[in-house]
Amino acid sequence: MRHALPDCCKSAAERNAAFESIPVGCVWGGVVLLINSSFFWWLTPTIAPLILSVPLSAWSSSSSAGEKCRKIGLFLTPEEITPHPEFSWLESYLKGYRPYCSPLAIEKDQGFVRAVVNPCVRSYNMKTMHTIPENLPGSVPGVSEFRRAGYFRWVLLTGALALVLVTPGAGIAEELTFEGFDFAAAPAFQAADFTAPPLEMPKAVPSWETQTKANRSYVLPALEIVGFEFLLNRIDYYFVDRDVYGVTSSTMSRNWNGRWIVDTDPFAMNQFLHPLSGSIYYGFARSSGLDFWESSGYTVVGSFLWEIAGETGLPSINDLYTTGLGGPFLGEPLFRMASLLLEGGDGSPGFWRELGAAAISPSLGFNRLVFGERFKAVFPSRNPAVFTRLQLGASRTGNVMTEGVSSSVKRDEATADFAMAYGLPGKPDYGYTRPFDYFNFQFIASTSNIFESIMSRGLLIGTDYAVGDSYRGVWGLYGSYDYMAPQVFRVSSTALSLGTTAQWWLSRSTALQGSALGGVGYGAAGTIHGSGERDYHYGATPQVLLTLRFLLGHVAGLEITGRQYYVSGVESTESRGYEHIFRNDAAFTVRVYGPHAVTLRYVQSHRAAHYTDIFDRTQRVATVYVAYTLLGDTNFGAVEWRGADSDGR
Repeated sequence: MRHALPDCCKSAAERNAAFESIPVGCVWGGVVLLINSSFFWWLTPTIAPLILSVPLSAWSSSSSAGEKCRKIGLFLTPEEITPHPEFSWLESYLKGYRPYCSPLAIEKDQGFVRAVVNPCVRSYNMKTMHTIPENLPGSVPGVSEFRRAGYFRWVLLTGALALVLVTPGAGIAEELTFEGFDFAAAPAFQAADFTAPPLEMPKAVPSWETQTKANRSYVLPALEIVGFEFLLNRIDYYFVDRDVYGVTSSTMSRNWNGRWIVDTDPFAMNQFLHPLSGSIYYGFARSSGLDFWESSGYTVVGSFLWEIAGETGLPSINDLYTTGLGGPFLGEPLFRMASLLLEGGDGSPGFWRELGAAAISPSLGFNRLVFGERFKAVFPSRNPAVFTRLQLGASRTGNVMTEGVSSSVKRDEATADFAMAYGLPGKPDYGYTRPFDYFNFQFIASTSNIFESIMSRGLLIGTDYAVGDSYRGVWGLYGSYDYMAPQVFRVSSTALSLGTTAQWWLSRSTALQGSALGGVGYGAAGTIHGSGERDYHYGATPQVLLTLRFLLGHVAGLEITGRQYYVSGVESTESRGYEHIFRNDAAFTVRVYGPHAVTLRYVQSHRAAHYTDIFDRTQRVATVYVAYTLLGDTNFGAVEWRGADSDGR
């Protein structure tokens, strides 16, 4: 029969096992560093906690350090951030009855006297006392076993010790004290005639604005962005290109002091993956409680850090632009869509909604999973008018012209198309006070090109307006990110535009929706598999957009969209020419039953490239689509604000 281990022996064994992890980690790391220095870096996540566990534990268990961290809002548990209603009520109750506590002035450090005189303290001590066997042998069994078990315990806890630094809820240990309460003097034991002070019940769970104001963090997203870039760099180094991602202190110093260039990385890398990374940076800050503009600042700084310390090449000004601006213009719609999915559940979102939100916005999903209640509040949509559609179908490319360029085209494709319009004008009591309170997002995938098109535009600064009873709209400054690759050529742009989005009721059941934008950005365009020319061309890019949607009640809808991009030689490494891109899209959708519909769509894309040292390039591709369409609204997104007695004109 094993005897219970005394507390004194336990603490001694724990100290011995803990301190022995330091020389183990030092010796292990030193030997590996001498034998194989490259393998040493793989082991640092294990070796570092072995060496740092004791000082970190000593520091994190200090009550003085805990008090200091609490004052600045670090290492708080979910209960400290949002106390449970029961604890809030109990605290207010004790404060109300504190005048009736024991009149004996006993200091807290006189623990023995308090345990004898104060029934509350005495009861607590009696219930928490450990039973110690009367006859312990000279050598306490279990100490050596405890010491050996300590090795395994510290190894298993290395990951947890590392997370202590950034995870709220890890908590700095604090000294637990109890205020004396003399039950003999309390009203429950005396016939004293008095009225207890009124007690207020705790408030409801705070809203997004209230909780984020109290829990927002400016340090956490910075640490997350640095950690994400470090992991991305290591993955790229070991699995992509060691020369490009093998950064050293000398390459970082050179990049810091060197000149900025326009790089020649692959088109998809610069125009898609960089904005996608920017949306991750943006999501870390946005889901930590920061607003659009603050999160955009973190995106720019994260891009700057990657250009200096993420790659060995000289820093790229075009990467800083596409990541710093394209990241927020792509990240905010993803954040809004994920929040809308979480908000749609009854009460607390369930597992599938959490999973879907994490798939849409991984940064948001990460913070909600790791930091628990701190970021559990859902961003409020304020009930916007939303229209979504999902199309699944097939396409046939029938007209391809490639003058001066050799290219191959897959004629038959399977396609998927998702689009969302968020914050359509006309919804009563909905305002446009936050960036992207209106946005339009579209993603198209095909079997020949997984990411065929990604287009996002949103109202940054603007307001709504009305003309009569049948016309509602918004206007202002828009931010947009476009990426299109229709097999034979590709174009991308991140831009700022002035424009408007509106709806006009033509009759009681027929409406016209549309957007008109004009602005300038920094874009890129080029052919695919072209010979005798550079892969793509950068430059300042004036652009226009016009889209019209004729909505025929619950029956059908006709949508026509035209886009034009002029990729100039201004601010380009190749000022010898320019490219002119058109994309026209017409789709007719007929509702069959409920939200189910059928769509016939025609898309034509045209590129004309003019350079002084090569022949002009002209490319045109036309595609016909037939698709099943799932409508989010059987009214095709028409917003109703008119009264019942209105004639609709």
